[in-house]
Amino acid sequence: MLKGLLGKKVGMTQIFDEAGAAVPVTLIEAGPCYVTQVRQPDRDGYSAVQLGFDEVKPKRLTGGRLGHLKRNNIPPLRFLREFREKNPEVQEGESMTVSIFEVGEYVDVVGTSKGKGFQGGMKRYHFKGGIATHGQSDRQRSPGSRSSTTTPGRVYKGSRGPGHMGDDRVTVQNLRVVLVDTERNLLGVRGAVPGARGGLIVIKGARKQ
Repeated sequence: MLKGLLGKKVGMTQIFDEAGAAVPVTLIEAGPCYVTQVRQPDRDGYSAVQLGFDEVKPKRLTGGRLGHLKRNNIPPLRFLREFREKNPEVQEGESMTVSIFEVGEYVDVVGTSKGKGFQGGMKRYHFKGGIATHGQSDRQRSPGSRSSTTTPGRVYKGSRGPGHMGDDRVTVQNLRVVLVDTERNLLGVRGAVPGARGGLIVIKGARKQ
């Protein structure tokens, strides 16, 4: 059975468990998602399920996307993502909601982290920085020496240093489901989820339980 949904991050809140302890919870508006295509090994070379999410106006999609969705009488959807599954047990055109998850089980959540632009080595990789004494005026937040001398006379590829930070695909594993609201299509997981409010979230069954 396919354990996967697409959703949007709503934000964080807290709920109280039976013992009265505050539990930090991220709310995700998950689904309803539509099964837009089922990949088959004999036809596509692999087995997977393509899900669609977030209904929009038809003029916001290309003709190819609209034709792909109209095959199964599916409304115009903004996002399409694939989930690898050997035995999906779903049919094209079928709708999926948060009811496939239960309170207490664990999920993996994938999102895009917040972009922070170009950042220095101290913020990006927690470099110590230079000394603050002996006449230092403009090197306190510098990364300092980052390579060897004449040989090779350059900085190795992949070395840590200033550069673009954030806006990366991030997966958080083993988050426990603490809330399933089928009426409002809300899923609550304990802990933080990458990305800004309103960002696309991919929810999968946990692989490392």
